[in-house]
Amino acid sequence: INGQKVLATTKIAHKDVSWWEELAMPLFPLCAQCIGEVAHISVEITYTSKHSVEVQVNVVSENILTGAKKLTNKATLWYVPLSLKNVDKVLEVPPVVYSRQEQEEEGRKLYEAQKLERMETKWRNGDIVQPVLNPELNTVSYSQSSLIHLVGPSDCTLHSFVYGGVTMKLMDEVAGIVAARHCKINIVTASVDAINFHNKIRKGFVITISGRMTFTSNKYTEIEVLVDKRYQAASAFFTYVSLSQKGRSLPVPQLVPETEDEKKHFEEGKGQYLQMKAKQQGHMEPQP
Repeated sequence: INGQKVLATTKIAHKDVSWWEELAMPLFPLCAQCIGEVAHISVEITYTSKHSVEVQVNVVSENILTGAKKLTNKATLWYVPLSLKNVDKVLEVPPVVYSRQEQEEEGRKLYEAQKLERMETKWRNGDIVQPVLNPELNTVSYSQSSLIHLVGPSDCTLHSFVYGGVTMKLMDEVAGIVAARHCKINIVTASVDAINFHNKIRKGFVITISGRMTFTSNKYTEIEVLVDKRYQAASAFFTYVSLSQKGRSLPVPQLVPETEDEKKHFEEGKGQYLQMKAKQQGHMEPQP
């Protein structure tokens, strides 16, 4: 805060404030992290608006035997401060002191972009993934999946709101099931595009997490995941890639969109796929 970096911090706290995770911008698993390696997690507040905080997170994996380090993950998170006395009241955020003026301008552009993204995706979270009897192979209906989860105490903060990470894990599980059903081979997460948290989830809620295939390229699959129509809680797009036993990417079965809505989503997914490739190439930076 006030221009200072915060290292290895996973929670922002104050005695009168609860921080609600509003948005997780694209999460890029840049390379695999192996068992036995040490993870170095660095966190920095990079922008503040009147009511939200942008946090940049980098994960570097270290092989303690060789000393080699590699950047494995990058992500941007947005948090909104809520009053503990009235959790529906959003508090103001102290302004951060920027090291350079360009940083503030870059942060403002990203802030405006994520606000627009949230508005565009919230209406789709009311969609319902309906089961279809005897669906055709490689169609949206064939691989679509849902998971029902009762939010318990271990899922929540001390103030009875579900952790953003718990929601992300459930969404990733459903997306993985969809990808596995479609590809019928080993699959891994390639990227996660903008997890939007539209509404808070409380302890005791029964939520439905639904996933459906929206797009396939030669080696990538895109899955849209929606968290509960009733609460309109969250939404995101997950991208998966199929791998051989030797870790090489494999071609995936091509999705066959049937309805006009599915065809529209397919074209939207194609555009998002091209944007994702450009972002990944931009994040592939050599580490010292």
